[in-house]
Amino acid sequence: MSKENLYSKEAIEKVRDLAKSIDFAMMITNLKKTPLHAIPMSTKKVDKEGNVWFLSSSESTHNSNIRSSSDIYLIYSDKSSMEFLNIYGKAQILKDKSVLEDLYEKTDDAWFDGVEDPKLTAIKVVPRDVFYWDTKHNKLVSLFKMGLGALTGDEPDLGKQGELKY
Repeated sequence: MSKENLYSKEAIEKVRDLAKSIDFAMMITNLKKTPLHAIPMSTKKVDKEGNVWFLSSSESTHNSNIRSSSDIYLIYSDKSSMEFLNIYGKAQILKDKSVLEDLYEKTDDAWFDGVEDPKLTAIKVVPRDVFYWDTKHNKLVSLFKMGLGALTGDEPDLGKQGELKY
């Protein structure tokens, strides 16, 4: 697998592309203690600065953990496309009405009583360290290349991995 380092605009585009295509991240909070707290969260957007946004309840365990420590880890994984993204960053909880209106969709009614729900908050994750794995091929081709590499002893070129610097 080839390795590359992407900076600024390219890094933000890579995070946006992978977060959008994978959508769900395991949001991990309570990083300074065990057990860690992990919950699946749907990505609402990645903004032009590369911040990753989610909606959440003010009464949730992860919101409580973020209030105690802003350290957060997001793990995106799509085994069907062999795409993976890890983001370590700092989280902020916001109640700004314009932000909530921007992020809220009709499907969010399953968890909230509309954009006016007093428990509705936005979580903004500002990435600090990002690492990704992105295959060039679909899963079947990647598995074939791994098998061929095992037979020949050659390292297969399965795609790209890299560290993203903001």
